[in-house]
Amino acid sequence: MTPIPRAAKSVSLVRSTTQPIALAAALLLIVLAGAASIALWRTYTGHAPELDRVVAARALQARTAQASEQLVEKTKGLEATQQESIDQLQVVQDQLSTVRRLLASQQADTKRLSEQVSTLTEAIDGLRQSFASTATTEPTAAPSRKRSGRARANVIKVKRAKSHG
Repeated sequence: MTPIPRAAKSVSLVRSTTQPIALAAALLLIVLAGAASIALWRTYTGHAPELDRVVAARALQARTAQASEQLVEKTKGLEATQQESIDQLQVVQDQLSTVRRLLASQQADTKRLSEQVSTLTEAIDGLRQSFASTATTEPTAAPSRKRSGRARANVIKVKRAKSHG
């Protein structure tokens, strides 16, 4: 190691201690100049990011409120549509109930008429059998003889009495 003279040591200490202060002062001046230029620029242009944020927040709130109102309107519309559907369904159910009652009534009438037709058919069959039995006995009784008007009337009366009794 080579010894450094004492005078050289004191000069280097002064230089090294004065440089950081000058450097810090220069940096402080640069920061202040930058802040001042930003402030002047905002003032000159009238453009501030804080105002933009406030405006953007208000616009977002307005859009949110509008969307909320639209949702409320659509919900009310859906409720009205649903109520109309319920009312129409009730009308259809009432009509279906009426049609069912009418159908049951018609089926009862059809059954009653069918029973009446069956009764009439049985009565006609009975009359046919009665007529057939009287028709077969009459010609064999007197095929060659001619009867007088009174005799024929008496035979007809007897046949009627048999068929009714």
